[in-house]
Amino acid sequence: MKKNILFGLVLFSGTLIAQIAYAQVNKEASYALIKRVIPQRAASFAIEQLQTEGKDAFEIESKGGRIVLRGSNGVSVASALYYYLNQYCHCQVTWNGTNLKLPQKLPVLTHKIHKATPYSYRYYLNYCTYNYSMSWWDWDRWQKEIDWMAMHGINMPLALTGQEYTWYKVYKNMDFSDEDLKSFFCGPAYFAWFWMGNLDGWGGPLPVSWMESHRDLQQKILKRERELGMKPILQSFTGHVPASFSKYFPASKLKRTNWHNGFDDTYLLDTEDPMFAKIGQKFIEEQTKLYGTDHLYSADTFNENEPPTDDPDYLAALSKRVYQAINIADIKGIWVMQGWLFYSDRKFWKQPQIKALLNAVPDDRMIVLDLAAEIQPVWRQTDAFYGKPWIWNMLHNFGGNIVMFGRMNGVADGPANALKDPASKKMEGIGLTMEAIEQNPVLYELMTANTWQNEPINLDEWIKQYQLNRYGSVNKYTAQAWRTLRNTVYSGGTIIRDGSESIITGRPTLDSNTVWTRTTLNYKPKGFLPAWDAMINAIPSCSNSDGFRYDLVDVTRQALANCALPLQKKWVDAYRQKNVPDFDKFSTQFLELISDMDRLLATRKDFLLGLWIADARSQSNNKTEQDIYEHNARDLITLWGDENSPLHEYSCRQWSGLLNDFYKVRWEKYFAQIKGDMKAGKELDQKEFDNRIKQWEWQWVNEHKNYPINPVGNSVTEAKAIYQKYRKVIGAAYEN
Repeated sequence: MKKNILFGLVLFSGTLIAQIAYAQVNKEASYALIKRVIPQRAASFAIEQLQTEGKDAFEIESKGGRIVLRGSNGVSVASALYYYLNQYCHCQVTWNGTNLKLPQKLPVLTHKIHKATPYSYRYYLNYCTYNYSMSWWDWDRWQKEIDWMAMHGINMPLALTGQEYTWYKVYKNMDFSDEDLKSFFCGPAYFAWFWMGNLDGWGGPLPVSWMESHRDLQQKILKRERELGMKPILQSFTGHVPASFSKYFPASKLKRTNWHNGFDDTYLLDTEDPMFAKIGQKFIEEQTKLYGTDHLYSADTFNENEPPTDDPDYLAALSKRVYQAINIADIKGIWVMQGWLFYSDRKFWKQPQIKALLNAVPDDRMIVLDLAAEIQPVWRQTDAFYGKPWIWNMLHNFGGNIVMFGRMNGVADGPANALKDPASKKMEGIGLTMEAIEQNPVLYELMTANTWQNEPINLDEWIKQYQLNRYGSVNKYTAQAWRTLRNTVYSGGTIIRDGSESIITGRPTLDSNTVWTRTTLNYKPKGFLPAWDAMINAIPSCSNSDGFRYDLVDVTRQALANCALPLQKKWVDAYRQKNVPDFDKFSTQFLELISDMDRLLATRKDFLLGLWIADARSQSNNKTEQDIYEHNARDLITLWGDENSPLHEYSCRQWSGLLNDFYKVRWEKYFAQIKGDMKAGKELDQKEFDNRIKQWEWQWVNEHKNYPINPVGNSVTEAKAIYQKYRKVIGAAYEN
């Protein structure tokens, strides 16, 4: 046990200290953050320690000609900085538009500001975020995200970068060969599902050079997060082992499971097997050598896989053993469980099964994430997770799909209402568990605004402030736009996922929906158009704002994406009526719409396929490795798997480059077949087309091509041109 305690105290790799209780502000790290965010004005700020009891707090006051930021730790100091920038300088930092135009003379505070959080934990990230958004991030991009996290109050991030190297070391130390592990490690775009035990090997082989470089990257990430007072969550063992495991341990109890057709089986080591605890201990010890520990471990044994039985006694025993595998290596270890299984497989996980799984672990050794509380709060069906500390989370986005969507009302009042509800018991935090980021920035600013208050957010006032911070001013047009957006795209509704995709990104069909392309809107599309009108009218007063230009493009994109559906209906009707001229007319307009969207989105870096692929290839100077990474990048956002993948379009993106080169070409091929069949007097054979097009899609995934990595054109000019071309046409389409 002394050995395990030592591992918990010292980080042997590099010069990082692994386990430091940041009760004191690391002033050097906090000053460095300020210099990165506002380098020209950093000298105007002073940092002081704020002594608090219990939960985090910060203070801001003007003193001695400087703005004093006091915090209980680095996250509190960064939050104080952002609060000052937001509330007094009317600034904003988001993924999609930043406004840091500070006034010449910084505002002087007439009184001290004090803010305390009611939440011990402010959680961040989802396993899937690491691939749908972060697959190709380098240290520079990670620095920006960690700064964003700190300024938005995050103190408990999921930290999974480099875990594949931990597994590599564990199995190499157990005398597994590289050949044994070759089919185990997946490609870099699929780590989330490898870490959760859903797949092996897909997208590989994974070069050892990747593992080593991302080991180093993870050490930088953790050092920075800990310097700022965050407590990162690492991984623990849940039973996922290589297929070659039985070669070395022929008596082992392995369960063979298949997550989705099209992917190889994976192997789970039974928790009853003596090797389960041994490997769990080896993993945490090796991980602690590499990355240190804050005693928080993510473990999700049945992510989208059902246990072999629903017997509560079996589930309790299994849960106890998973926890013991943590406890053996770290007596202070706390299991942080994603509650997704209780939401995604509600037929299996009834109250007796959930209660058995949770109650087998001491209450102070488990934290449960209510992963999609803004959609359907599980805590209400589980007596607040039967006494476990738990965290209220906004999931919001699935797959990184590009669509304006959100549940603003629920996000504004959900956390505070739950906190005040006696039935919520040990609700101790809030968090963000989206599958992807870098879209819908308003939802993330809104959710994190809950951090430093225990009352529901007044949306009317908050939206006014949001506009001011984002655009630098508020006028009747921006007010009208956001009133409309709040009541349409951001009204939520009953849609389970993250809003509606456009039929453009679906595999070509005569239907209005496909498997992963659900086009039913949670609002009337005609009701969205006043937001577009207002954004166009706001151009003269707001076009200098980066955030406004992003919003203008996004609103215009959404208007066109919605319009694709009634336009599809026109050419479908023409086909069914065997009206060739009308089919030609409307199918041509459909293709033209896609091209216009592509040209519009090319004006913003936020919507460029080229950056995604270039970032993938930048991970190596070796062409073979670059080609692996590009294949991963292309595959994830199109087929997801091979040509027979059941997940095609799950992660669809309305990106410049992808629209013209992938989606448009598919539709061109579809229209060519329809026209040929019409002229031949035949009916369309949809199945035959699907079989042909998936072969072309797989060919596209395996190609190598450079796309623009810099924006082309002017966002305002393109948005105005598209508005002039389409506004009356779209308005008329919704009158019918």
